[in-house]
Amino acid sequence: MLNIVLFGPPGAGKGTQAEFLIQSFGLIHLSTGDLLRSEIAAGTKLGLEAKAFMEKGELVPDAVVIGMIKSKLEANKDAKGFIFDGFPRTVDQAKALDELLDANGTPISGMLSLEVEKQELINRLLNRGKISGRADDQDQSIIENRINVYNEKTSPLIEYYKKQNKHFGINGMGTIEEIAGRLKAVVDKL
Repeated sequence: MLNIVLFGPPGAGKGTQAEFLIQSFGLIHLSTGDLLRSEIAAGTKLGLEAKAFMEKGELVPDAVVIGMIKSKLEANKDAKGFIFDGFPRTVDQAKALDELLDANGTPISGMLSLEVEKQELINRLLNRGKISGRADDQDQSIIENRINVYNEKTSPLIEYYKKQNKHFGINGMGTIEEIAGRLKAVVDKL
């Protein structure tokens, strides 16, 4: 089973590149952002709780996210693999994910880390906000807070996966096709 952590700061292009990897390798996209947004749209208790954190640019609590991921894995036992997009975001989440996957004999194959300059991230998110209408992508101060939260709380995951020899840094600048080609070259080797 091919299990990939697609990693990078907000606006790095994870969602776009996940679609390419799904089509190329037959994987199931496990996007915590999509899971959370669907809960919010449905107006569930979990969704409303998550919305309050997301509107402030903060991370949704681990227990909420891990529960959703476990359900998704259990519902897709015959999958060729998964692309984890937006999860894990902390070392504790990575350890919990490793425990969950190791219990099923399907560990993480690799972490593909999209590397993009800060100003490019801000520009991409502001542009996405104009198109999508997402409130968290329309306010530069919220965007900068999300990037700061990523740098403080999420980027330590790079070291976690480096210690397992599973980290692969990918240049996330350029056209969608150029970035996709870089990702494919790494996945082909996994």
